[in-house]
Amino acid sequence: MLAVGLAHYLTVGAILFTLGLLGIFLNRKNIIVILMSIELILLSVSLNLVAFSARLGDLTGQVFSMLILTVAAAEAAIGLAIVVIYFRNRGTIEVEDISTLKG
Repeated sequence: MLAVGLAHYLTVGAILFTLGLLGIFLNRKNIIVILMSIELILLSVSLNLVAFSARLGDLTGQVFSMLILTVAAAEAAIGLAIVVIYFRNRGTIEVEDISTLKG
C-alpha cells in the first residue's frame, strides 16, 4: 500500500502555487481569473501549513490555515461583489479598462 507522505503534499502545494502564479502573470485581461489565481495561492499555502502541522504534531499550522481560509473567503466575496458592481456600471471587466479609474 502506498503511503501519502509529506513530500506528496508539498508537491501538490507547489503545483497549486505555480498554477496560481501563472494565472496571475499570463492572464492579465480577466479580473475573475486573477482572483481565482490568488485563491489558488492561498490554498497552496494553507495545504503546506496543514501538512507541516500534521507532520510535527502541532496544531498551530492548522489554526493559521483556518485564518487563511477565512481571509480567502472574505477576499473572494468582496472582490466578486466589487467586480459585479463594476460590470453593471461599465459593461466590462477588462483589467485595462479598470485602469481608467485612476485620477
